[in-house]
Amino acid sequence: MSDSQKQRLKVLSAGILSLILVMGVARFAYTPLLPLMQQQAGLGVADGGWLAAWNYAGYLSGALIASMISDLVLKDRLYRIGLVVAVLTTVAMGLTTDVFWWSVSRFLAGLSTAGGMLLGTGLILNWLIRHQHRSELGIHFTGIGLGIAGCAAAVALMTQWLDWRAQWFVFSALGVLLLIPAWRWLPPPDSTSLTVGGQKMEDNPPGAGFLRVFMAAYFCAGVGYVVSATFIVAIIDKLPGLGGRGALVFLVLGLSAVPACIVWDFIARRVGYLNSLLLSFVLQIVGILLPLAGGLIPAFLGATLFGGNFIGAVSLVLTMAGRYYPTRPAKMMGKMTIAYGIAQVAGPAVTGTLAAHGGSYADGLYVAAAVMAVGTVLVALLRVMAARGPENTVTAGNPV
Repeated sequence: MSDSQKQRLKVLSAGILSLILVMGVARFAYTPLLPLMQQQAGLGVADGGWLAAWNYAGYLSGALIASMISDLVLKDRLYRIGLVVAVLTTVAMGLTTDVFWWSVSRFLAGLSTAGGMLLGTGLILNWLIRHQHRSELGIHFTGIGLGIAGCAAAVALMTQWLDWRAQWFVFSALGVLLLIPAWRWLPPPDSTSLTVGGQKMEDNPPGAGFLRVFMAAYFCAGVGYVVSATFIVAIIDKLPGLGGRGALVFLVLGLSAVPACIVWDFIARRVGYLNSLLLSFVLQIVGILLPLAGGLIPAFLGATLFGGNFIGAVSLVLTMAGRYYPTRPAKMMGKMTIAYGIAQVAGPAVTGTLAAHGGSYADGLYVAAAVMAVGTVLVALLRVMAARGPENTVTAGNPV
């Protein structure tokens, strides 16, 4: 293996570990721990939804910040601060039973998630393009699936011996172990506009109309994602005959997400990004609704489809954003994530309110599927716009 390939592997590993920390530990540990916190810590049904909403409010705030920053050095500094905040907010979840302080912790954890997800991903994509590697993020985004699956497996294992509070502290210790290589293996950014081969990196932004429809479609994807990702464990545990199986279904969801982005990279190479995005939306609708059919097999199939497609959509959209803006990929990633983030704030709050009145989070799945159907129509419209306006087609940033 050449030195260049070794460095590429090291940088991608830093990205994977950072996503396991900020998306797995700081964000997704809450999902399998939610039923346990309701049983042991007195967390109410509606409050469970609002805590998730506060987390996404932090994520949205982070996306707004990312969309306004062009300085790569500042992005790098904030990315590293976000890694530390991810660990500190995980510790904080075990230090209190006050919903106010839990909300503060969830908000700050959301900021840290944006730092790792947007700033970190942007820095890594910029490094790949600058060093003339294939500008695809499939390998990088395996960190999300690993984080989901790892947290689900950890909670299922630890619940036999540890209460909710001790589990948050174990996740905090794991976070420290992840932080060290995630910090050290990502090199400081190069702020020049040239690749290592001397080629100039130039942005090729899409048209304004295309961008508006693109953001609306990604908003729909955010609604489709957030309800299942946040409440799937609680929903499955409430279905007849499936009590206690929610964490196992969440594990399947996470495992299906691990290879998904790499698969979607290959699909996009063959059929294009928008065709791939359209397919991922359709499959995600099926994945959202299948668990409601009842039974463990539909729940597993739904989790597999959902896990493989929500993360596929994220990977495809953020890769497109980075290719439109290779010199400052986090800028458009941040704008796209504002739309996704608004959906993530609204979705849990609405679902929690519906659950408080109806006694179940499951109604939120019907809402999520309906919104995803609207998003599917919008992606189909994007295909038409791309065919009519060549400037909307993704072509840049793929030197290999």
